[in-house]
Amino acid sequence: MAPSRLLRALIAALLLAGATPAAAEERGFDHYLLALTWMPSFCEFEGDAREDSRCAPDSGHGWTVHGLWPQRTGGSWPEYCDTAHRNPSRRETAAQVDLYGASGSAGHQWNKHGRCTGLSAADYFALTRAAAGRLTLPQVFDALDQTIVLSPDVVEAAFIEANPGLTYTMMLTTCRQDAIVELRLCLTRDLRPRPCDNALILRGCSLDAARMPGLR
Repeated sequence: MAPSRLLRALIAALLLAGATPAAAEERGFDHYLLALTWMPSFCEFEGDAREDSRCAPDSGHGWTVHGLWPQRTGGSWPEYCDTAHRNPSRRETAAQVDLYGASGSAGHQWNKHGRCTGLSAADYFALTRAAAGRLTLPQVFDALDQTIVLSPDVVEAAFIEANPGLTYTMMLTTCRQDAIVELRLCLTRDLRPRPCDNALILRGCSLDAARMPGLR
């Protein structure tokens, strides 16, 4: 069956715009989510099996940047977008080890999330570094040398105490099985803390108490 006149017009408009419907959808986002991983939990669930260097004895990794993720109002997000910018070189990702803990993690974050920001890899890494640099990590976790059980609210309270101006509505903790794995902070596009969407809050940890494995 031949396409209708309306369908032909729609296809022509998309071709003139140089985009498919999916590609056009990928480009839009409203704000960011800065995700921090509690590395001992990551090691327990995934890192040890991968022989990740961040999980080595005496590595001492606690809260580590997972990534800076574009988000849309309503709880969806773009990922693996097309971009005119080149991929970062191995030298460029290696320069992010102090931020992510591993160069491979930097490359993965660029590929999955950074490409959707419209920024170059260098600018995306710089923006991630700026977002992380504005956040003070609670020192109380620096001495966590054994597994403890606590409410996710206690983790968030520690971040609020270390960062006046933050509120519970601007962040959430996530769990995997019975353990806290991440702290996620909602940010505007210019990196100011903002309230998280309800759809995002609903993905937070629902446990009254969860494990936090100790530092290695």
